Amino acid sequence: MERYRSAAALIAARRPDKPVLALRPHAAGRAARWFAQNFEGDIAYAYKANSSVFLIGALYGAGIRHFDVASLPEIEDAATIPDAELHFMHPVKARRAIRRAYELGVRSFSLDSEDELQKIVEETSGPDGNARDLQLYVRVAVPAINSLIPLEHKFGIAGEPATRLLVKTRQVAAELGITFHVGSQTTTPDAYVHALKAVRELIVHAGVVLDRLDVGGGFPSRYANSEPAPMDAFMKAIREGIEELPVREDVRLMCEPGRSLVAEAESLIVRVDARRGRHLYINDGAYGTLFDAAHLGFVYPSRLVSREIDADTSMSAFELWGPTCDSIDHMPGPFLLPACIAEGDYIEIGNVGAYGRALAGHFNGYGTYEEVILLDEPQMTMYEAEVAQAAGGSVHKLRQ
Repeated sequence: MERYRSAAALIAARRPDKPVLALRPHAAGRAARWFAQNFEGDIAYAYKANSSVFLIGALYGAGIRHFDVASLPEIEDAATIPDAELHFMHPVKARRAIRRAYELGVRSFSLDSEDELQKIVEETSGPDGNARDLQLYVRVAVPAINSLIPLEHKFGIAGEPATRLLVKTRQVAAELGITFHVGSQTTTPDAYVHALKAVRELIVHAGVVLDRLDVGGGFPSRYANSEPAPMDAFMKAIREGIEELPVREDVRLMCEPGRSLVAEAESLIVRVDARRGRHLYINDGAYGTLFDAAHLGFVYPSRLVSREIDADTSMSAFELWGPTCDSIDHMPGPFLLPACIAEGDYIEIGNVGAYGRALAGHFNGYGTYEEVILLDEPQMTMYEAEVAQAAGGSVHKLRQ
């Protein structure tokens, strides 16, 4: 794959006709190393966020060996990773998917109903009876607090039904766990505080011994309209909440970061095909990498990369329209760009590494991309100290 110093360097070298997915594997590796240093447990990358082999390779190189998978195709893909431990954390699974996952070595499953528990037991049983090596996580419902995408309405169990399910699961699981998810792009640690309090009450009420605890995902990235609390604050809240739980000291912890590992590791480079006032028509959109900008209100950082502008150039708020014939192919933003932007210019839209690539389709014949690797830093980062340290090291090396 071609490598460039920056998006601007790419455009200076050539002016691509297709939109470009620009990967920064070093950003994914840096995020993974941060988690490894600050979370005392297994880090299971949420495979659905981005399955680019370049980013998976960067995560693997940084020590990631656990993967949160949500479907049989993801399992079959991730099972090719050496030494990978897969966790099938979708609470509702087809029987064939359970059976095939078990054949591929998956032992870790989540569930949020007695019916699902029965399915797992039946589909993993052999001639000698029930499997004796299952790691089963009961998915509990917790409130979404300051999360952009709440998840508690679809999955999770609470109250007396959760107590009964924990007791029944304990009877068949080699290792019993609890898992929850506070919602995607959670911007404050309060959600984890409340979730762990709910877990504490549930453990006490059920009277079960817990072997594993999975605090799920939800860890944020930075966007133009979303400035989360520092990542350290999330880790502090989780550590303090776990200390209050009635569990053994050797309880095994896990988390499922997706967005926070790969959002910064990919950007999108698009061409302006038309300008109408404050409306820019570009060659990718809602049916492509910018689904979340159109439907969920994400405002990605953006910058003009096809020409240099003066420091005092005025900026304006723009709305973006994608290339398809559909009127919902609209990203309202606002995206702050130079007021002089015009047809033929190129824009880099940053921090699309989480779910952008995964959600892109081929409506109207669009949805194909060039791919390059960029060596510079993301437009926004949750890991400012680490970026500054890396920049200092680079400067030092250059001076030597």
